Amino acid sequence: MTAWLKEAFGFEPRVEYADENGNIAHAELAFGSSLIMVGQAREDPYGALVGDPGSGGGKSVYVAVDDVDAMFARAGAAGATIEQGLTDRDYGSREFICRDPEGNVWCFGTYWPKSGEPQEQD
Repeated sequence: MTAWLKEAFGFEPRVEYADENGNIAHAELAFGSSLIMVGQAREDPYGALVGDPGSGGGKSVYVAVDDVDAMFARAGAAGATIEQGLTDRDYGSREFICRDPEGNVWCFGTYWPKSGEPQEQD
């Protein structure tokens, strides 16, 4: 899965730890100056809390990017399931929503909520 996240979204894998079955128990991926931590669905107390990918459960990840059109093209080329195409929102963000091969929901857009920190401009 981390290889797909690199291809589709440009995340750079830093570390990856597998469980006894070869599933990803914990991985850290860099995205610019940010870092995300992920793991595959599993059947344990934490897995029960998080739920199965694709079941919804009200969970998603929003990633602010500088060029959402390029990210949309990259994600689509890698086989992401596009749930909502590029959309201009009334609050000034341009974004799209997709699912990875496991069914996790990812939102990418230009919304920049970091107070006092300017968004990079081209």
